[in-house]
Amino acid sequence: MKETAETEQDANTRWWILVFVSLLMFGNYYVYDSIGPLAEQLERELQFSDTKIGALNAIYSLPNIFLVLVGGFIVDRFGAARVTLWTTAICLAGAILTASYGDFVSMAAGRLLFGIGAETMLVAVTVALGIWFARGGVAFAMALSLAVARGGSYVADLSPAWASSIYERGWQAPLILATVFAALSMSFAIVYWLVDRSSTAPRPLSQAPVLPEKVRWQDIRRFGLSYWYILALCVLFYSVIFPFRSTFAIKYFQHAHELSLQDAALINSYVFLAAIFATPLFGWIADQYGRRALSMVFGALLLPLSFIGLVIGSGGLWLTTVLLGISFSLIPAVLWPSVVKLVDARKLGTAYGLLFMMQNAGMTTANVVAGWLNDINGAGADNPSGYSDMIVFFAVLALGAFFFAVALWRRETSSLRHGLELPDRAAPVAARDVT
Repeated sequence: MKETAETEQDANTRWWILVFVSLLMFGNYYVYDSIGPLAEQLERELQFSDTKIGALNAIYSLPNIFLVLVGGFIVDRFGAARVTLWTTAICLAGAILTASYGDFVSMAAGRLLFGIGAETMLVAVTVALGIWFARGGVAFAMALSLAVARGGSYVADLSPAWASSIYERGWQAPLILATVFAALSMSFAIVYWLVDRSSTAPRPLSQAPVLPEKVRWQDIRRFGLSYWYILALCVLFYSVIFPFRSTFAIKYFQHAHELSLQDAALINSYVFLAAIFATPLFGWIADQYGRRALSMVFGALLLPLSFIGLVIGSGGLWLTTVLLGISFSLIPAVLWPSVVKLVDARKLGTAYGLLFMMQNAGMTTANVVAGWLNDINGAGADNPSGYSDMIVFFAVLALGAFFFAVALWRRETSSLRHGLELPDRAAPVAARDVT
């Protein structure tokens, strides 16, 4: 792919690129979230413990604790389009293996293979959008692509309703359906690769190169305290959201609140539905009006409050869903762009690489711990109170996230602020690293 001055044809091409990469992310997110709706069937039909069910998502994150450190180097060396094609092929192979056999080792190996491809693919897609929208609109483009990707999670959660006949055939059929989505994801990767290789990407107005996800460990010591608060908030927040909502929530709703699979999946899906529409909106508001740290405080406060609804009856599930939906839309919309204002542009690759690494470490640990707590307490349809320790565990993590959000807000309203509370037109970018 060559870089040149932007032409009208290139301007049109970049929107097609956005469509193709967004749709391939849609399929990828569907495959990731295909385990949650199937959790109760895996327990009933294959006698999987909650520890094993949690491990199926934990093992996705495990390789990315390490691979995210080199994913950017791979993209930088071989190009975003080519790496996207390779990694979606790896994801498809992982989905096929997951659906092929009914033993835990084979399914875990499939999820591991899927995870190896998925996160590097997301890095490649991020770089691709950075290249094609280098002359403007990159934040909006990334917000739209994330919104479409969340649609994959939403459709996966609703699959017990719209694909009920498939679920009635047993555990394997829904995973075969997920494989179909992985194949569609790869087909869009092929189209993106073909369009990319026959087109030219516009050169950035500043003529500056696109930053890869490079990790330079010597730069970490210069990161200021605000960055470390955001890192802690990121790890704790995602260690609650994804392990709970994507792994255990549907099964918990079925057992603790006596909901059908379809009803439990429907309630869970609304969290992702909210993110589809609200995340771009919250990002636009932050750009226009600032108050990013305060927004993170509000979003983090809703996280522990959402668990109150889990103990006040079935009606409280809607309260939980609303609060989690707002939190899951608000925090990602302001957290990731805020890093740009805290870290020098030459060190953004290191900063984001460390965030992704620690996020995956937290998600891996939380999935395993939650499953282990359910198993040692005998959680299940006959013993719904056995889920209590898992709920307490997630609530404690949520309180920790709120604590670090408050610490960030206090620092960003002091003399050591970096402009997180200011709108874009008035805020400095990466004012300093060391404070």
